[in-house]
Amino acid sequence: MNAFLTICLLVISVTTIAQAAVLGAPECPDPHGVFAYEHPESCNLFFLCTNGTLTVETCENGLLFDGKGNVHHHCNYHWAVQCGNRKADLTPISTPGCEYQFGIYPESHECSTHYIKCAHGEPIPNQCEPGLVYDDRIHGCNWPDLLLETCNPEAVVGFKCPTKVPSHSISAKFWPYPRFPVPGDCHRLITCVNGFPRLISCGDGKVLDESTLTCEEPELVPHCANSLRK
Repeated sequence: MNAFLTICLLVISVTTIAQAAVLGAPECPDPHGVFAYEHPESCNLFFLCTNGTLTVETCENGLLFDGKGNVHHHCNYHWAVQCGNRKADLTPISTPGCEYQFGIYPESHECSTHYIKCAHGEPIPNQCEPGLVYDDRIHGCNWPDLLLETCNPEAVVGFKCPTKVPSHSISAKFWPYPRFPVPGDCHRLITCVNGFPRLISCGDGKVLDESTLTCEEPELVPHCANSLRK
């Protein structure tokens, strides 16, 4: 077969594939803006309307399209996508530290407050919020008392819940989940759940009032009003 004929057949093949991919594509709803739609057959592909121009896009390795997540270019992690009847190619393209080019992985098989997030095949170290550990079951951070097979909540939080709480104490008012202040920390408190400690953040710019063990506006807790998150 001569080179000219080979090129012609290749062009015809690519054109046929492109036409098949666009077949069944929705019309762009608006000449302005960006809209993404699922492909009827492939979970790896999706239709993208950009200012009225329709293209067929491919999710990066480790990602699939569901129209909900947007980890990268409208695509979501494959384990978070329900493909239904659409076919998904989950062949990994691995690099050191990354099974897929995009993914989230434990730093180790031991209890860890760190995890690895891969993007374009590059492993990027990440850290959980204080008091949390990485849980590979949910691909995110979780309370250490929910991973007792590998984690020691007391070691992670740095606090041991007492077996008894004086009935007249402020902590006892929150029984069966007694609360305790964190020395020197205006922004967090400890709640004991089933005998294990959880480090709770006040959030929303609030601080802990140790006299009530509740989170309040900073102006109501003078000694914490100008504190910085530690």
